[in-house]
Amino acid sequence: MKIIYIIIGILILVFIIIQIWALSIRTGIESYPFTVEKKYDNFEIRNYEASLFTSVKINTKDYKVGSSKGFSALGGYIFGANEKNQKISMTSPVTMSLGDTMEVMFLVPKEYNKDNLPKPNQKNIDFKEEPAKRVAAITFGGWADSEKIEKYKKELILYLDKEGISYTNDFLFMGYNPPFDMIGRKNEVIVVLDLK
Repeated sequence: MKIIYIIIGILILVFIIIQIWALSIRTGIESYPFTVEKKYDNFEIRNYEASLFTSVKINTKDYKVGSSKGFSALGGYIFGANEKNQKISMTSPVTMSLGDTMEVMFLVPKEYNKDNLPKPNQKNIDFKEEPAKRVAAITFGGWADSEKIEKYKKELILYLDKEGISYTNDFLFMGYNPPFDMIGRKNEVIVVLDLK
């Protein structure tokens, strides 16, 4: 019986160490810059800066398939699968379009621009300039999946309609945590607002 308690204690200790390590590596990660314009009870209005992204299009609407294939391609690029075998810092969040096909995007660190980024080894990876935009954002915790993302997208639409805020059909999912984070997970669904 003592051995079982020792094993359980060791497993709990390992879990805690991994979570502390995950938290420590997240603190230095560059994020997509925005300012909050207005907070509501269940969502907020934000203004995002124009930014450069690496992107890959995946022919699916399914979150699990799109995130796996997209992260694999873009992760490979930033971990050195490029013409210079150069590593590029990870940024946050991983952004995914929510349309008939999925575009997965990583923010490019500020030190780079289109001219000094190494060329990807994979031809399906592009560099994309995202213009400044005004969005509405709803946040949720836990593990994301297609059903949860759709649920929060519908909730965001209801809140925006209730407030009379016009929006486009340009919805995005943002995931902030690496896969080994078990606690404190943060996800968002955002939509670009009409300029009216």
